Amino acid sequence: MLLNISYNRPEIKERINKEVGAPFTLLERIKLNGSGSPKLHITSTSIEIHNLLILDSNTNICNIELRPNGIIVMFRSLLETYALIIPYYKLNLYKGKSEEYSVYKDQYFIKIKADSPAIHKFMLKILGYKTDNALPHLEDIR
Repeated sequence: MLLNISYNRPEIKERINKEVGAPFTLLERIKLNGSGSPKLHITSTSIEIHNLLILDSNTNICNIELRPNGIIVMFRSLLETYALIIPYYKLNLYKGKSEEYSVYKDQYFIKIKADSPAIHKFMLKILGYKTDNALPHLEDIR
């Protein structure tokens, strides 16, 4: 789901927390060695996101926040902040040939330039966390 998160609205926060979980605590963020990405340059997007990004002439950048049950891709357009909420079970992450990552959820996608080792490391962290947490553990099923 694509949401405007510019304003402090409890119902929006509740929807986000229900979809991808509450933010990590300080201790969990330290153990993860951070839960946020470096600045990511957007190269291409789906039409819904593209229509928001073309409203201003600023550089199209985003960042990704890691959550217990998914990720949040955040970007700005005009003076508004938008978030693409992606639970792990709907997340598709691809690495292109030309140093580019593609993040997909249903009809939405964002392609990101991967021009630094920190970006590669963060994407590997997302994949690792998705693998460990996307499916319920056998102990939880019993």
